Amino acid sequence: MAKKSGKGGKGKGGGIGGALGDMLGGDLSQATLSIYNPPTGDSKSPGGLIKMLEFQFNPNELSLSRQSTWKHTAAAAVHDSPPPEFISPEPRSLDVEVFLDRSEEPDSNDVMKDCELLLKCCEVTTKSIAAKRPSTPWVKFEWGSFSTVSFNAYVGSVDVSYTLFAPSGTPIRATCRLHLEEIPGGPLGQNPTSGALTAQRVHRVVAGDSLQSLAWREYGNANAWRAIAEANDIDDPSRLPPGVELMLPAAEEVGA
Repeated sequence: MAKKSGKGGKGKGGGIGGALGDMLGGDLSQATLSIYNPPTGDSKSPGGLIKMLEFQFNPNELSLSRQSTWKHTAAAAVHDSPPPEFISPEPRSLDVEVFLDRSEEPDSNDVMKDCELLLKCCEVTTKSIAAKRPSTPWVKFEWGSFSTVSFNAYVGSVDVSYTLFAPSGTPIRATCRLHLEEIPGGPLGQNPTSGALTAQRVHRVVAGDSLQSLAWREYGNANAWRAIAEANDIDDPSRLPPGVELMLPAAEEVGA
């Protein structure tokens, strides 16, 4: 279960969420799940926004996992096997449980609609079929400044438990367990010799950022701003709107 953070999804109000919001002197950040159409053509960015679900209750627990792939080669007539060879890191996966509730509005069908939308995230979209690139929607889970759990993903599974119903039979409370699998960012950061993805990072632009300042903080060299511009197809480096997400290439690529 998750703790309610106040009326209208804000931190101020009754309960633990409200008390914590007052103690911190501001509203609590609300967890959201943005659902997008899959990209068209060769784009590695999601398409148009279908809907952003803002949860009234923030999760109590998130499970984030990642694995790496190693190759083990058998060797005959050798007492000790040779050391394994690193192949590549695997995408991240995120398990999150969200709690939907409209028990104070028994005539509302919001819970039913939101659960149906989450279930449809496992279905191929009509637009992707028309573009002859069948794909389920892309999603991104976000929660304030917790950037580690914010990445493009597809929904691997959805488990919905309806726990309260209106007199009409309409569900007004549900618990949804989501399993999200990261969608890698494409060819950016690819090792040309092995094909494996090297380390890369996503930075969300804030007021005062510039490509030069990002390059200095990330690589210790302000002149490396050109690598960031090329990686993100930026034609005018003087225009860097706040909120834009930039992919920062691996340091070894910038050095190369």
